[in-house]
Amino acid sequence: MKSTSRAVCAGTLLAIFMSLSVHAENTHKQEESTGIEALSPALRTLLTKEMLAIQTGMMSVIPAYAAGNWNEIETIAHNIKNSYILKQSLTDEQIHELHSSLPASFIEQDQQFHYYSGMLEHAASMRKPELVGFYFSKLNEACFSCHSQFATHRFPALSPEKDTGEHTH
Repeated sequence: MKSTSRAVCAGTLLAIFMSLSVHAENTHKQEESTGIEALSPALRTLLTKEMLAIQTGMMSVIPAYAAGNWNEIETIAHNIKNSYILKQSLTDEQIHELHSSLPASFIEQDQQFHYYSGMLEHAASMRKPELVGFYFSKLNEACFSCHSQFATHRFPALSPEKDTGEHTH
């Protein structure tokens, strides 16, 4: 019964994550006003690399969770937690650029995401499958929230729908 529940939960988590990351390779560009467009090409490249590494890690959690591989989940979550772009070897000028270009809400959401990854790491270390699933879900919600606010140029399906004024049911 436990393995069936884990498999169903892992399948559900996979479906959720895949629906959020299906547009990850979309390169459709549109003007944005989030502060991210003001970053230098070097910082944009670092941010993109970090997002791709996080995506790879998130995708790796799913089979590890289904298999009950807590050590692997713990390692993945630890790596995600420590992937702060601000913790990388940045020059003082780049750090200033990040803080002056990115909105405070972006930085707060990034901190919350890394907090959840730390909690995922802790849940995995305690071998608590229900908490692993919970914090993995919180990480996915954090991805969705940030992408829908700051990355609709990469994820156009997350753009707010425009009200056409038509009444529909």
